[in-house]
Amino acid sequence: MSADYRRSVSASKKIPMFLVRSSKFRHVYGCPGRKEQCYEAIKITKNAHDSNFCAVNPKFLAVVTECAGGGVFTVLPLKQTGRVSSSVPKVCGHRGPVTDVKWNPFNDNVIASCSDDTTIKIWEIPDGGLTVSLTEWLVDLQGHAKRVSYIEWHPTAANILLSSGADFKCFLWNVESAECIRVIDVHPDVIFSISWNRDGSLFATTCKDKCVRVIDPRKGTVVTQGQGHTGAKSSRVVFLDKHRLFTTGFSKMSERQFAIWNIGNLSKPLKIENIDSSSGILIPFYDYDTKVVFLAGKGDGNIRYYEIVEEAPYIYFLSQYQSGSPQRGFGIMPKRGLDFQRCEIVRFYKLHTQKDVCEPLSMIVPRKSEIFQDDIYPPTASLSASMSADEWISGMNRDPVLIPLKDSLVSTASQSATLRSVNGVARVNALNRQGTSAMSTGPTQPVQLNNKVPASVRNIYRLSGAEEQFMQHQDNRSKTNERVIAHTQQRTRLRNANEPVKVDKKVITTQGYPPVVVSSSTAPTEIKFRSENDLRRAYLEQVEVIRSLKEQLEQKDQRIVQLEVEVKSLLCGNLPPPAKCLS
Repeated sequence: MSADYRRSVSASKKIPMFLVRSSKFRHVYGCPGRKEQCYEAIKITKNAHDSNFCAVNPKFLAVVTECAGGGVFTVLPLKQTGRVSSSVPKVCGHRGPVTDVKWNPFNDNVIASCSDDTTIKIWEIPDGGLTVSLTEWLVDLQGHAKRVSYIEWHPTAANILLSSGADFKCFLWNVESAECIRVIDVHPDVIFSISWNRDGSLFATTCKDKCVRVIDPRKGTVVTQGQGHTGAKSSRVVFLDKHRLFTTGFSKMSERQFAIWNIGNLSKPLKIENIDSSSGILIPFYDYDTKVVFLAGKGDGNIRYYEIVEEAPYIYFLSQYQSGSPQRGFGIMPKRGLDFQRCEIVRFYKLHTQKDVCEPLSMIVPRKSEIFQDDIYPPTASLSASMSADEWISGMNRDPVLIPLKDSLVSTASQSATLRSVNGVARVNALNRQGTSAMSTGPTQPVQLNNKVPASVRNIYRLSGAEEQFMQHQDNRSKTNERVIAHTQQRTRLRNANEPVKVDKKVITTQGYPPVVVSSSTAPTEIKFRSENDLRRAYLEQVEVIRSLKEQLEQKDQRIVQLEVEVKSLLCGNLPPPAKCLS
């Protein structure tokens, strides 16, 4: 055996001919929902805006729908699958087409929407879904001079909202007080996308001037900026971690590409790679828990996914989901709403372009065991805010409150500071934290309501120009509440004393009609029923009264016709020619 042959054999042992990178997510595959799990006959909007037009949480699915005049979107309970009726209640209130919708990350019943009418509205959806169309909003935020394009809730602070508009400005809102915290005017052209970092201390934007900017929201200044993708079409940005950004866009040759950037130096990307030459924009979805980024192109039928790592080359292609149905937009389910037994790491809600269908699409890690897989389900962001809006405005930063998914420790109600009025009593649910990683709920303290109107409500009506009318209505409402409380206390005293309630009745007589018996009391809460028979008797009496009133209405019409004939006959009696009377 020659020396050259021995050297070649030893070299082949040191350098493997084929190397496969090990990854937990190498075999992730997409599983579309069955027909009975889809939402059919939803008139999805045909708006050409680059938004997703869909938002989802563990309770509801919101889809922007087509409407003639004004803007509406449909909110469905997540379990209400199948064919959606054309008469399903909708959320109506915008005067222009809705451009974006986002659920509050700390309250599954609150959703924000923005529109071409330059406003942002906050809505509350009752548990169980809408029974009638919703036209009354909680908060109306006005400040943009042109269309509001995108909105994003703060990831850790309660009631903080960021918006960008066609007026080249970003607005930072305190939803709790319905006030604008800061107007950020650092963009010379249209803003393509906005994205918060993990703790909400910074946000990034892409702009039509082809620059990527990282902005301090509380100061309203640019921390760093650099030249992004060189193509003329839209680009998107998301934060990967505290130091890196991920962007999608186009090259000068209109090739779709993605890039990874270091925030400290945006002059040159850490990694840039061309994908293909399709024309649809690429929308990135990044999962902080698994470090996997999904790229879905508008008008495409496939979804590519990559794994992000700390060292070069920083990103590895995993696989792609392919489908023959192109997509218009996507909603992504929060991690607390996934099916852990199927090893589901992400669930999209895909809006079809050619059909009025919203289809769930699950990305699944193939595992043989159905027990909880700790390695693919690390602790995730909870339904609780890390801090209040005032704390964040004062300069505080905190990471999200994390909860383990193994024990399904997910509450269905917001644990952040909220104020709700129930039967004349306000209850404040405060977050009693002993640390940023622990979460507990303090006792509920009843607080008597005063007659003062909250500053947020006054500000809303001040912006709408109806403050005086609202204050007058509020005073009348307070007086009505006082009367109701007084009647309730009187009923309680009578019940305790076991005394029957006397209701005086009087007879109202009308000329030419039978008398009607009515109660002289103006407050129906003074009537007390001793038994079921009393309640049935009162019901029958009311039915009889209603029947009598209907008969009177019929007799009234007949009487009016009779009187008209008599008047005409009297007038005709004064005229000599009978022919004129007939005419």
